[in-house]
Amino acid sequence: MAQFVKKDDDRDEEAEYSPFLGIEKGAVLQEARVFNDPQLDSRRCSQVITKLLYLLNQGETFTKVEATEVFFAVTKLFQSKDIGLRRMVYLIIKELSPSSDEVIIVTSSLMKDMNSKTDVYRANAIRVLCRITDGTLLTQIERYLKQAIVDKNPVVASAALVSGIHLLQTNPEIVKRWSNEVQEAVQSRAALVQFHALALLHQIRQNDRLAVSKLVTSLTRGTVRSPLAQCLLIRYTSQVIRESSMNNQSGDRPFYDYLEGCLRHKAEMVIFEAARAITELNGVTSRELTPAITVLQLFLSSSKPVLRFAAVRTLNKVAMTHPMAVTNCNIDMESLISDQNRSIATLAITTLLKTGNESGVDRLMKQITNFMSDIADEFKIVVVDAIRSLCLKFPLKYRSLMNFLSNILREEGGFEYKKAIVDSIVILIRDIPDAKESGLLHLCEFIEDCEFTYLSTQILHFLGVEGPKTSDPSKYIRYIYNRVILENATVRAGAVSTLAKFGAMVDSLKPRIFVLLRRCLYDNDDEVRDRATLYLNTLGGDGSVVETDKDVKEFLFGSLDIPLVNLETSLKNYEPTEEPFDISSVPKEVKSQPLAEKKSASKKPTALGAPPVGPTSTVDAYEKLLSSIPEFSSFGPLFKSSAPVELTEAETEYAVNVVKHIFDKHVVFQYNCTNTIPEQLLENVVVVVDASEAEEFAEVATKPLKSLPYDTPGQTFVAFEKPEGVPAVGRFSNVLKFIVKEVDPSTGEAEEDGVEDEYQLEDSEIVAADYMLKVGVSNFRNAWESLGPDFERIDEYGLGPRESLGEAVNAVINLLGMQPCEGTEVVAANSRSHSCLLSGIYIGNVKVLVRLSFGVDSSKEVAMKLAVRSEDESVSDAIHDIVAN
Repeated sequence: MAQFVKKDDDRDEEAEYSPFLGIEKGAVLQEARVFNDPQLDSRRCSQVITKLLYLLNQGETFTKVEATEVFFAVTKLFQSKDIGLRRMVYLIIKELSPSSDEVIIVTSSLMKDMNSKTDVYRANAIRVLCRITDGTLLTQIERYLKQAIVDKNPVVASAALVSGIHLLQTNPEIVKRWSNEVQEAVQSRAALVQFHALALLHQIRQNDRLAVSKLVTSLTRGTVRSPLAQCLLIRYTSQVIRESSMNNQSGDRPFYDYLEGCLRHKAEMVIFEAARAITELNGVTSRELTPAITVLQLFLSSSKPVLRFAAVRTLNKVAMTHPMAVTNCNIDMESLISDQNRSIATLAITTLLKTGNESGVDRLMKQITNFMSDIADEFKIVVVDAIRSLCLKFPLKYRSLMNFLSNILREEGGFEYKKAIVDSIVILIRDIPDAKESGLLHLCEFIEDCEFTYLSTQILHFLGVEGPKTSDPSKYIRYIYNRVILENATVRAGAVSTLAKFGAMVDSLKPRIFVLLRRCLYDNDDEVRDRATLYLNTLGGDGSVVETDKDVKEFLFGSLDIPLVNLETSLKNYEPTEEPFDISSVPKEVKSQPLAEKKSASKKPTALGAPPVGPTSTVDAYEKLLSSIPEFSSFGPLFKSSAPVELTEAETEYAVNVVKHIFDKHVVFQYNCTNTIPEQLLENVVVVVDASEAEEFAEVATKPLKSLPYDTPGQTFVAFEKPEGVPAVGRFSNVLKFIVKEVDPSTGEAEEDGVEDEYQLEDSEIVAADYMLKVGVSNFRNAWESLGPDFERIDEYGLGPRESLGEAVNAVINLLGMQPCEGTEVVAANSRSHSCLLSGIYIGNVKVLVRLSFGVDSSKEVAMKLAVRSEDESVSDAIHDIVAN
């Protein structure tokens, strides 16, 4: 036995050894002088070329002189008759990519080889010539290339076709002239020739949808014999089906019979390609899926690992959208759990978890338990995610699934794996009320022995939110206080905050919590001491006057509805004065990069003159600018500023964009203007706004721009009054008016007399979304419950036919102008239903939360259920009005 082990070890060492180890460019270039020997040694020359190719492929760069010397030396090897050496010569010429003046040296030799009687010479010469020649030489050899495409020798024909595929990128006009020859090659009996010919023919016609459709129609009648070409044809057929389904609403699916017929092909690759194509069809029905699922089921029991992997991976994707269609394969997939290939086993398990029924869950869990210890963390994470989905699907099975998660939580594993398990348990506790008590205890046991600070603090925070609501909150205190004694400063600080939350929510525990918090006052970390002092003071544990319960709970449990980046910026900008820092002064809008900043490269005007890119708050900068203008200083606090909207085309004489500033009773349009003509100076620049299509708005002030020199952004403002608190909407037409003065290029001085002129701008609009601030919430469920059902409004709407469910979701998000929460704006491909969570602050600083539920039927008609909760009944109604109108 020991002998065998030793042999294996030796073999490993051999595998690591490279014959090119330690070769240097200088030494190889010296060796290349053998190319000049009068008596050529073919074997030695081939070895030197191999070393040169190795250096080139390792990224070694040759100087112009070195490359030229090697190239000229290599050309002398054409006199050798050795076939092996000649093939190496072709390779090195291709890799060296000689310049146009050097190509001429080898062109005649290559053209001679192209017409040689030796087929290997002809094929390789074609490949090299097409790689190194430019368009002018190509026209000279085009006739030979056309002949090569229909050559009887498949090696030559394939070489010409592959060269055509490459040339299509650089000289498409020439290659497109070969259509007849390529079409003839598609009928070839040689498998590779047919494959390459079909690929080239499709590329020639790919921009002509009708031509591609005709090509597919003609070839699906059975003239393609090559399995490789058949796979390509299946892909092109799928593309035609996809495109026709967009234009054809009748429900007929052309070419489906062809795809189904390919499932009976003798080549496995064709069968698999057809099965995969059918499963990926848009809106595929169960009837259409059945034959594809049947052949994939046969592949599951194949002796070839690659077929088993391909089948189970495809079924895994199908299970996401059509779980019932895959259930027939469950018995076959259960046998794959013990497959030697861990990738196949993992895919089998996750597919079973998506398709399994409630009665088989316990049996499946037993099989997975044995399997988990054998796979890497990345596979374990996939399994954990699948188990979480299964638990949400069968909530009555939460005990066995929760026990499984808690058991694997105690085993060895990396951070990402443990985080996936903790996240899954947290989601199950939130969504399955019966699982709360057992889930919290599992998490408490985990933090007793958790090595990851991030997970400990995450669990402590979650305990603080959910623990006080349980039937016996006192049993969690021991676990929490252990963290104060045993852990690092970060976890200790988190534990202090959690204890305070129990004290605030459970009156009977307050005295015990005060004792524990007082002990924390002597901690050696200042953050822990400060938190303990703050919470004792807030809860009245230090004998001071207690704040009202509502204030305490809001302070401890209220979600921070201010973006952290805005808070950080405001704190940095705060200058110490007698006035304390006021958190209500921090802007709540989620800042996105203004459009003007993105276009700065194209001389577009920047907003404002504009707020600089970076963490400084755009709203702060706008507010300072507007309050400094006397006409607008009485408008009160600024609620929201929009991103700049372009009112001119790119590269026009004058570049103008508009920023909409929303106040309670006013709207101010800030027009950012740039003059892009060096020979002109603009004076008395003003935008004349026609509000005839915005009846609720009345113009109250205009601030013109005195002077607008070349390439210096400036601003002009127009203010409108509107009804207070009403989300008035309307369209405004804009005309830029100014006096033009010619500028002397030599002196840079403008003439005294000017001419009045005007420039038509695009219309601007005030829409409902302008009255909503995008403000996220950290925990949507808690925020939803805290708002309560008092001002909840629910209704259902039909959104009509839509391209996709994702498009409908985005349309509603953009209409409302709210912030998507918890990644719910992402819609899974081929999904039939979707839920989306939105949050925001409505004008008047009213917090609004929205739950959207979407569904789509077979005719792509989308229905939506809209649930709104807010702090004001009229705002909940207003959100429904926006959608209804």
